[in-house]
Amino acid sequence: MFRSGFVSLIGRPNVGKSTLLNALLGEKLAITSPKPQTTRRRIQGILTLPEEAQIVFIDTPGIHRPKHKLGEKMVKAAEEALEGIDAIILVIDAVDGFIAWDREIVELVTKADQPVLAVWNKVDAVGSMEGEGSAPAEGQVPVGCRTQLDQAMEAFRQQYPEWPTFAISALNGQGTGQLIAAVIKLLPENPPYFPDDILTDDPERVVVAELIREQALALLNQEVPHAVAVEVTDMKDRGGDAREYVAATIYVERESQKGIIIGNGGSMLKEIGRRARVEIEALLGRPVYLDLWVKVKKDWRDSDSKLRELGFQ
Repeated sequence: MFRSGFVSLIGRPNVGKSTLLNALLGEKLAITSPKPQTTRRRIQGILTLPEEAQIVFIDTPGIHRPKHKLGEKMVKAAEEALEGIDAIILVIDAVDGFIAWDREIVELVTKADQPVLAVWNKVDAVGSMEGEGSAPAEGQVPVGCRTQLDQAMEAFRQQYPEWPTFAISALNGQGTGQLIAAVIKLLPENPPYFPDDILTDDPERVVVAELIREQALALLNQEVPHAVAVEVTDMKDRGGDAREYVAATIYVERESQKGIIIGNGGSMLKEIGRRARVEIEALLGRPVYLDLWVKVKKDWRDSDSKLRELGFQ
């Protein structure tokens, strides 16, 4: 009896959805960053367990209160990921606890009327000793030590008894095996939707562009990384022993941001390229020549036409 289906990862920004996706797949697909709103698009990661199941995990942007048109599209993408699926993984930050923002997301999840698995992520970051926690803010269940975590999770179970609850660490893989087993039980009997040797059905250029943006997020500070978009304009296998050619453009919103990304003597752009090339070569399994350019696309995050040009529908 083979099972297959689609499962959406839903939660607020920075709860670790992309890290969890990578942990469930056992390979890096989604980019990660401590900066909020890293994930901008729906990403489908495919886990195939031979003769048992195929799970298509859908990583979504964090649900937040948008400040521009890009944010609106991100929230819409997350909400649309609740349609036409077989199950939902609600991801909660175990360090913050179950806060008011999570309750708003629960309302969306409940309306979807699909089986839900509640995942409390980042348990590796929760202190083990009594007294490590801080005083609770009004309307919030904070978690500073394992006893508080147990109490918060028990209160959650009592409020949502129909939702199986898991304490996991996506960072070190703790609890992911049990989560996968629980997901499989919720899937319908179906043949696989995709060949068993692919990790994602997203275009290769999109994944490569995200790997470049990940390094910009890691190296840049303040508002600059959020103003960055990346478009891969060319990918060409030059045959033989030649490196695969990858050309990409990094877009920013202002000339001052362009200077920051290029850096003194091109130093910042070179470092972004160096780090990104390592990740791209790991993804593609072959040497790469990465050709990066930086251009200004003024206020692109708040322009419908410019967002369409960059592939945000």
